[in-house]
Formats: sequence, C-alpha cells, structure tokens
Amino acid sequence: MDLRRPRTGAWKTALRGPRRLFAAAAAVVVLAAAGTWTALASDDAPGVRRSDQRLDMGTSADGRQVRIDTSYFTAGDPGKKRPAVLVGHGFGGSKNDVRDQAEKLARDGYAVLTWSARGFGASTGRIGLNDPKGEVADVRRLVDWLAERPEVRLDKAGDPRVGVTGASYGGAVSLLAAGYDRRIDAIAPMITYWNLADALFPRDVFKKQWAGMFLSAGGGCDRFEKRLCEMYERVAVAGKPDAKARELLSGRSPAAVGDRIEVPALIVQGQTDSLFTLDQADAMARTIRGNHAPVSVDWIAGGHDGGDMETDRVEGRVGAWFDRYLKDDEGVDTGPAFRVTRTGGIDSTDGAATLRGATGDRYPGLASGVRDIPLTGRPQTFDNPAGAAPPAVSGLPGIGGAAGGGGGGLSRLSSLGIGVSLDFPGQHAAFDSKPVTKDLRITGAPTVRAHVKSDSEDTVLFGKVYDVGPDGERKVLPAQLVSPVRVGGAVDGKDVDLRLPAVDHELKKGHRLSLVLASTDLGYASPAEPAAYTVSLKSGLKVPTAPGVDTAAAPLPAWVWWLPLTGAVLAAGLLVLGRRRATAPAPDPELAEVPLQITDLSKRYAKSTDRYAVRDLSFRVEKGQVLGLLGPNGAGKTTTLRMLMGLIAPDAGEIRVFGRAIRPGAPVLSRVGAFVEGAGFLPHLSGRENLELYWKATGRPPEDAHLDEALEIAGLGDALARAVRTYSQGMRQRLAIAQAMLGLPDLLILDEPTNGLDPPQIREMRGVMIRYAEGGRTVIVSSHLLSEVEQSCTHLVVMDRGRLVQAGPVDEIVGSGDTLLVGLAADIPDPLVEKVASLPDVTSAVRAEGSLLVRLASAPDTRQAASVADTGHAGSGADADHVGSVADADRVGSAASRLLVELVRLEVPVESVGPHRRLEDAFLTLIGGTA
Repeated sequence: MDLRRPRTGAWKTALRGPRRLFAAAAAVVVLAAAGTWTALASDDAPGVRRSDQRLDMGTSADGRQVRIDTSYFTAGDPGKKRPAVLVGHGFGGSKNDVRDQAEKLARDGYAVLTWSARGFGASTGRIGLNDPKGEVADVRRLVDWLAERPEVRLDKAGDPRVGVTGASYGGAVSLLAAGYDRRIDAIAPMITYWNLADALFPRDVFKKQWAGMFLSAGGGCDRFEKRLCEMYERVAVAGKPDAKARELLSGRSPAAVGDRIEVPALIVQGQTDSLFTLDQADAMARTIRGNHAPVSVDWIAGGHDGGDMETDRVEGRVGAWFDRYLKDDEGVDTGPAFRVTRTGGIDSTDGAATLRGATGDRYPGLASGVRDIPLTGRPQTFDNPAGAAPPAVSGLPGIGGAAGGGGGGLSRLSSLGIGVSLDFPGQHAAFDSKPVTKDLRITGAPTVRAHVKSDSEDTVLFGKVYDVGPDGERKVLPAQLVSPVRVGGAVDGKDVDLRLPAVDHELKKGHRLSLVLASTDLGYASPAEPAAYTVSLKSGLKVPTAPGVDTAAAPLPAWVWWLPLTGAVLAAGLLVLGRRRATAPAPDPELAEVPLQITDLSKRYAKSTDRYAVRDLSFRVEKGQVLGLLGPNGAGKTTTLRMLMGLIAPDAGEIRVFGRAIRPGAPVLSRVGAFVEGAGFLPHLSGRENLELYWKATGRPPEDAHLDEALEIAGLGDALARAVRTYSQGMRQRLAIAQAMLGLPDLLILDEPTNGLDPPQIREMRGVMIRYAEGGRTVIVSSHLLSEVEQSCTHLVVMDRGRLVQAGPVDEIVGSGDTLLVGLAADIPDPLVEKVASLPDVTSAVRAEGSLLVRLASAPDTRQAASVADTGHAGSGADADHVGSVADADRVGSAASRLLVELVRLEVPVESVGPHRRLEDAFLTLIGGTA
C-alpha cells in the first residue's frame, strides 16, 4: 500500500531566499555524510554499478538526527555525462522496492538515485507525509548531491539535468520536488494524490478505513510527526475532519505549489483506486497544463485496490518520457496525450482478462461529451441507522487484489460483470434509467443534482452508479467506487450537486443505469446518530463519453485458425498436466516428527537462467530448536522463507514440514505461523480484539486459537485491553508475534522480530522466542542482530549468495576461532604477559577480566586448499567450507595443546583454556569478511 503527503508554511519563505546560500548549507550537510560511503558491487545486475550510502540531513524539528539511506546506480562508460533520475518508493516500503526500475534506467544511460524516506527502511527521522521541511527538503539535498557527481550532466553549476518518478508516496514527492526546486526538469508521478486532504476527506467525509490502514502501514502513531498523530486521533474520534486537519494535509500536498510545477509531466493514475481516485490525476493534469508544460495522462488497469499495474508498459513509457525531456531526444515516441486501458473480456486461450488501450490526441478531462440520461423515481425516504451500522459495501479498500499482479482484483472484475457491492433495504434511495438502445462508453465523472431533506443537521450521503443487466438482477458497480458528500443545512431542504466516481466503463445495449444514494459505507465514517433522509432528483444523470478517445482494434484471435487442428492435442495435454498437478508428493513417514527439512532447494531470479537467489540449499531443523537464519543482504534468506511459507515455488528441490511437501495452500501450512515485519492492526481496536478479528478471518473454530496461551507467551499483560494506537513499537511487535502464535503452530517463523526495538524491548522479545520453543515447538528467526541471535538461538544456518555456508549448534560455530581464552587462577605480572605474547604461534596476549585473550598466528587458508583439492566433486564450494572449518578446529585444538605446555613451563597459573570468539567474528569469517 502507498500514500503521500506534503506541506508548506515557513518553508516557502525559506525558498525565496538566496539560492546560493541554501545550496551551500545543503552541501555542508550532505558532505558530512562522506564518511558513511560504502561501495557495493551489484552481482545481481550485470553491467550495473551500485553504491550505498547514508546521507546526513541534519536535525529534525524534534531534535532528532536524520540520516537517509540511499543507493546510486550507473552503467556503461564512467566518464560519460548522463542525466540523473530520482526514484521514490511507496508508503510503508523502502528503496529496495524500486531497485529493479533503477537498474533498468541505469542500463538505459541514466545516473539513478533511490532512497528510503524518513521513517522507512534504514532511514531515521519521523514520518512527515512529505513535509516540505522534511521529506521534500531531503530530495532537494539529494539533488545537491547529484550535482557533485562527475558523471552527471549539468545544465549549469549546481544544477543537474534530473527527473523524478515514483508511485504513490514517491509520486507525490516527485510533484512536490518540481514545485519547490526549479532544478527538476521532468517528472512521472504514478497512482498518487494532488491534494491529500481531498483524498482522505472527500467532500468533508472521513475515509476511515484507508486512513487506519495508512497509520498501521507507517508503524503506528509513534512513528509519525506528533501533530500528524494528534490530527488523526482528533479526526478519528470526531468521525469527521476539522479545518485544522484539512489545512495540515492540504499544506503538505502538491496542490499547495501547483502554480509552480512547470515541467513536463507524465501522469499515471489507477482506475481501480478508492484511495487516490482519477479526480486527483485530473486536478494535477489541468493545473500543470495550465502552467504551459507538456502533460500526458495514462489511466492504467490497476491501482491501490488491485488490478494489473502494467509495470513493463508503464516503466517503458516513463523511460521514453525521460529520453525526450532529459536526453533531449526529439525523435522518441512519448505516447499519446491520453491513454486508458480497457478490459476487452476473457482470452479463451489462457483465461486471462484481455487489455487494450484507447487513446486520444488530447486529454479529455472528466466531463467531455456529456449525455443526459433521464432517471425515474419518486422522492424517497430512508434511514441513517444508529451507529451507522450495518454499513453498505461498495468495495473492500486496499484488499481487492495485489497491486503488482496481473490478475485483476475485485475492483477490476467489475468490468467483467462481477461485483461485491451491498446496499441494505431502508438505507438507500435508487433512481433508474431506461435500458440503453446501443452500447454506451462512460469515460469521466457523471453528475446529478438532487434535493436533500434531513431531520439532522449532519447529513452524509454516498452516491454510486450501477450497471444493471437486462434481467434486473445482475448489478455491477464500476471499479467498486463511491462518492461521499456531507450536506449541511438540509433540515429545511437543500439542492446538492453530486459528482459521482470517475470511471471508464462500457454499458452494453439493453443495460440500464441505477443511481443509488446511501446513508452509510464501509470505507467511510458516517454520523452515529440515527436520522431520516428524503431525496428527490432535480436533474437527469449527466454522463461524460470522451468522444475523441478511440479503442485500438482487436486482432483476429489466433485460435480461429489453429483451434480445429489442435483441440484434441491440447485437451490431452491439459488432462495429463492436471493429473500431474493433482498428484502431490507422498508424505515421508520418517520425517513425520521433523519440523523442517530442506533438500537441494534452488530458486532462480526472474527471467534468468544463471542467477540464483537460492542454490542447492539443504538443512534440517529439529523440535525444540530456536534456529537463527543468518546471511548478508542478498544471501537468499527472504526467498527461502517465502518458499517455506508456500508463497513462491522453488525451481528445484523440496521443502518438507513434518514430512509433507510444501505447496501453495498445503494443509500442513496450518502448523506454521509466520510474522513478517510491519504487521498491520486496526488502531481503534484493543490488542485482544485485533487478534480475535484476525482469527475469525481464518474460519477456524475459536477454541483452536489457544488465544490465552499465545498471549501468556507474548507477555502483553493489561495492555491487551487498550487500543493498539496507544502501543509502543515493542508492544506492537509482541502483538504481531502473538498473532503469528495463534493456534500454537508447531513451527514459528519470525522475520526481523526485533526491528525498531530498544534494548529492554529486545530482551523481552528474546524471552518470547525462548518460552515458545520450551514446549517442544520450533522457532526460525531471521535477524541482523548477531548478539541477539547468539543469546536466543540454539542453532544457526549461515547463507551467502544463495548457498549454505555452515549449519550447526551456535556453540560449535562460534567456538572455532583463532582466539583462545586462558582462565587464570591468579593475576600475573606484565612481564609474564609479554612472555606469553612472544611464544611461537602466538600473535598477541592481552588481559581480559581475570583471564588472557591469546590470538594465534594465522595458518594457510585450509578452505581454499580443500576447494582446490576437491574440484572434481559436485558442490565442492560447500564441501570446502566444511573441510575448512574442520581443519580450522583441528589446528586450533593442536595450538591450544602446545600453548598449554608452554604456559605450564612459564609457571602461568592456568585454570582453563578454550576457544573464544563472538558470533559476529564467526559470521564475518564464514562469509569472507563482508556483510
């Protein structure tokens, strides 16, 4: 999920000051980060160079130091000057989400900089929703940094040729950057907002479900700037926005600086998006075009509610846009002024929805080619129920489908004649048209005038237009969208102009339109007091048709030619394939009590035959173990966990949980619990209510939840009765783990469970994991905190570049080092310490709390020797690591024996001798010294 927000104020005044002064100050701040530069070769992307660095952005308003985590990508000739592109990420994400796009742009000849916004990824600071003094100022400093890069093309000193793109949160910051920084040369904002107040408070109605999801995705109130959190709580309690809330969000929106955005803009907006609707893109297109800048608008099939994001096509168009306006390539085709993706039905060859583009040589807006459709219906009276419950359902905001998928989602299914909407009797009015005599394409936002009379001063209506089939039964709500409006002063009756949701939808011949005005909706806050509303129409339905937009002709399907000849063969093949898919591997009785066994597991990167995320991975986990999964970034840990949870399929090898092979939806997955960082909760509900709601969604009996046992292990105590919005980050983490423990799964998977916790909270989390495993269950934890892994885990699996490096008990892995700890029965004088340090095979000897730390001299690289000796054996790299570790242990043992003899000869009061090494040392040794 993605969202965005910005703001103005004193920042505007600061920008009007001398530009040189600001640039100099920003340069000082950025240069302060020079010591944090770390160059990383990108093994995953041949030909692309990547370097990671954390840049110092100074101190925030609350006195916190802000450091922004960035990645810089280039390819090709290092001496060639090139334009730069900044790529922002979506809300709740990080710079890692846009790495693929950054690498593509780098290969296309751009210097590309990605970053994690404040409060996300490895960046510090509180979330400011694109505060001009926060996140937008950070972007300006990133532009300063690009201006200092020798390979970046400059328009003049300190002014790089640079474009900005991003989706949702990143899309909004691209618009804001263009408004606040004249150095921005082109932008490509995607599925984002123009005015955040209008997006979250449309017509003064609170979009409560999206706002709550937004807060959860950010990690809770304590991750946001204080006044944003206060604003949310104030609006959530009141159920409607106040003037201060609107002012705060409007000030942090691109609309606040719309008159200053004068650069070429490619605007990509989603049709299946109840968060940032097409109205938002319409407002930005009209404003930027009014500033005499080139504008193209593209309505894609996906959005925040799911659908097909058309990633490859859109990224290709963004690249062409930057080629034209950053590289000055006048011959490049940037596409039409307006394009909308339309669903043309189902492809009978693969069952997928077919998508076609309709284009126009100008953007038609939302009210082009208006037709008047008469509606019938007498004045109707209906109720607003007490507590606004039960609410009508127009859609399921945010959970209509995977935004990156190609399948569709609930919102997109409306174009195929499938809907999920629900209006309760007595809680709405309906007005119908006659059936249309020929197909009608609606492109834009229909409007209608209605007369509203209410017995309450606070009246809220939700308008929507259904497509009703000839039988009168099948009703489809296009894109599952609804438009709210708050009507004041309706006690004596009031005329209201209703602007209905903007859509692109085809009404087939024989179908009719039905206008519904409802008193409630699941996604919004309605007045809690019961009331009666009476509505009558003052006009027909004004329907825009965008006559200048033409759909590309569909080619004749290939199956028309070859289906008669290949039907029998295809049917036979599908029958065989179906049988294969239906035959799951038989359970292995010998592994029935083994929580996890992974055998020869491999997974390639997408569209690659030789790049592996995981390769030939094998290990086994027993009951009662707390297993730490370790490895540097890119080691394949997350890919392994995703395969373990059945989210993706391996290319080779298998995973067995209690003897049963893992497949998507495998019944044995009910014995697996998983926690992935960033679990979302409804902030208004208590901790217990959130867990109960989650368990109900599984459809399993309440008694199977073992809720009390899970809560006792998590140790939340009295906090369970409090609203989640009052929780600290540590309490949220424990609540998320309690959620994963519901049903007391035999295998619990925790991904970075201590992220964002302070030391006391980390200690408590350690206790949670240990207590859970004490009952004979098994825990697998992936973490970068090596000291915590060392204290909480019994066993380790160390991975690097997709391969197993070493597996075994923590003590064994930590214990095989070059440093010995010599326990002393009594203190010894300094001259004797010096004699120990001068012994053969000893590099140094230092005191350490009643003992000596004796560092042994290095020996030849046994692992390398073993690898050379074993080149004829498949998998020799892993075997060499094993042989090397055994040889290291033998060498250390032999050296310890010789050292003990020498210590006795020197009359050192030896009490014990043993290996001494931290897990961090062992880890760095195993992966070759880099993490």
